[in-house]
Amino acid sequence: MPHYDTLIYIGRFQPFHRGHLHMVQGALAHADHLIILCGSADVARSSRNPWTVAEREAMIRAALTPEENARITLRPIHDDPYHDERWVAQIQRTVAEVLAARGTADASVALYGYEKDASSYYLRLFPQWDYLGAPRYRDLSATPLRERYFLLKDGEDWREDELPPAVEAALRTFRTTPDYRRLAEETRYVCDYKASWAASPYPPIFVTVDNLITCDGHVLLVERGGQPGCGLLALPGGFLNPEETLLTASLRELHEETGLRLDPAELISVRTADRPDRSAIGRVITHVHRYHLDGTLPPVQAADDAAKAYWHPLNDLHRDRFHEDHYHLIRDGLAEDR
Repeated sequence: MPHYDTLIYIGRFQPFHRGHLHMVQGALAHADHLIILCGSADVARSSRNPWTVAEREAMIRAALTPEENARITLRPIHDDPYHDERWVAQIQRTVAEVLAARGTADASVALYGYEKDASSYYLRLFPQWDYLGAPRYRDLSATPLRERYFLLKDGEDWREDELPPAVEAALRTFRTTPDYRRLAEETRYVCDYKASWAASPYPPIFVTVDNLITCDGHVLLVERGGQPGCGLLALPGGFLNPEETLLTASLRELHEETGLRLDPAELISVRTADRPDRSAIGRVITHVHRYHLDGTLPPVQAADDAAKAYWHPLNDLHRDRFHEDHYHLIRDGLAEDR
């Protein structure tokens, strides 16, 4: 294989397992320096993304030798699920900043990875860089590791040979936290939900509706009262019933969760969000119904499966408080207004 000044390795590392370690060590064998781009930065903790970037970096660095750590730069990367072009630009900008800081702006650069499945399409989004492919390590995946970890029974002993010892130790400590208990509950819910559809002859595709409603510099949000995402912020919405149109379902869910009634004539637009991996429970396609209300903020009252309902300032939205892709549904919906 050719040798490069710098290789780029993109991943979520939830958690950092022996397959990831094998990839990092392989990259260092073919480059002077490795830039690790840690994805899904600043998202809310969930069964799919349990650990923060800082926690993941600590796991990664604890699994490596001092010599290996000296040849690695790690940077966070934010998700941008419906705009690959912005996500690519973010990565290009981050890599350029790292190269400039190291004084290696003219370095030979390649993207390093392996094409696991359709989700690996991003490896072909950077034609300006070479691509250095690597073999997959023992067909290892983080998803079943997370499930085994979060489905442990109280008091059950735990050992995971597919994790570096330092990572296993970090997860033993994390198991004592309230975050672990909340995520374990979410994991059980998601696994039970998927099991309830296991006998279906085809993988189910769920249809949902959401409402993006703004008024006087605020957006209407609910705090989820159930799993998945209990305690996180979301747009008011829910599942489409068999006898409903999308519009009817959106207005029903809005009233059930917030007490607010709207005239269908006030609808501005409907946008579909259909990223295949947007929901932990499976394939969920939602339809975001956009409204803007003039005047003062109308009163709202949480009910149904919403623990709270309130008007949130648009200038104070933080992605790490939102369920799944709802932060992006809001941001993209507002961008379409301009």
